[in-house]
Amino acid sequence: MPSSAYRRSNRLADDDEPAYVKRTRHRRSLPAEDAFDATDGLVGGDRWSTWDQSTAGERGPRPHPPWLVTQLAAEDTELGILKTGKEADVFLLRRGIPQTGPSCLLAAKRYRSADRRLFHRDGQYLEGRRVRKSRDTRAMANRSAVGREMISTQWAAAEFAALSQFYAAGLAVPYPVQVLGTELLLEFIGEPDGSAAPRLAESGVRGAELTVVWDQLVQLLVGMAQLGLAHGDLSAYNLLLHHGRLIMIDTPQVVDVIANPRGAEFLDRDAANVTKWFAARDLGSVRPSPEELPGLLHAEARLP
Repeated sequence: MPSSAYRRSNRLADDDEPAYVKRTRHRRSLPAEDAFDATDGLVGGDRWSTWDQSTAGERGPRPHPPWLVTQLAAEDTELGILKTGKEADVFLLRRGIPQTGPSCLLAAKRYRSADRRLFHRDGQYLEGRRVRKSRDTRAMANRSAVGREMISTQWAAAEFAALSQFYAAGLAVPYPVQVLGTELLLEFIGEPDGSAAPRLAESGVRGAELTVVWDQLVQLLVGMAQLGLAHGDLSAYNLLLHHGRLIMIDTPQVVDVIANPRGAEFLDRDAANVTKWFAARDLGSVRPSPEELPGLLHAEARLP
């Protein structure tokens, strides 16, 4: 496992981001895929693959992508931290077969325990959600110690379910590999050397390329609205731009715009947040225009 000095050296704060967000510098290199220890497998291997610990319902949509390593002999090696956030930390993992087998890079999003989470707006997102047992619903509503832990686990499960639904619908999101308790494993969006794709806010996209990205954003938001869902906290900081492709991340607070009494408000807020960013960069003439986007989303979601 990387030393604390390594992790510190790969973090930096961005004055233009919210205070709770930190990101890493691009890594110069990762351990070679053939740099195996003869006894233990991958260099610094932290655990055996957790693939066999998850049930079918805790694994991503079929067919599983060909790059994903699902063999039970694989090991998960932690390579460093990608991002710290208000409710979870994201780590970079290599899952691979020791000595001779394939490997892939994954992002491991680990939700904090109830006493360490900084996300205090649970209630407005949880409206309209239900769990099977009424006593669990009461515990979560009352914010008991057990209830807070249930909420922490539910965020991971909710994000996995949302990403699975979006991916199956053909929307641009990372492939959700699996969920186990409060850990969510995702497709890593970035380069083979472990450099993460930049967030839209960091991309510096301008001119004609900005129009192309806007079209992708509209397609993404319309696709969600047709499913009756809103991101709930969308901004240029949870949209990645990877080789010209816009990809949405951070979806634990996805809102059912029909079941949630504030659903329309969340839909409008998502649209306002992203259109403000585009408008500040001289988007130019596009259809739909930023002003037309909220009305289009309401229509697609069948809201008044």
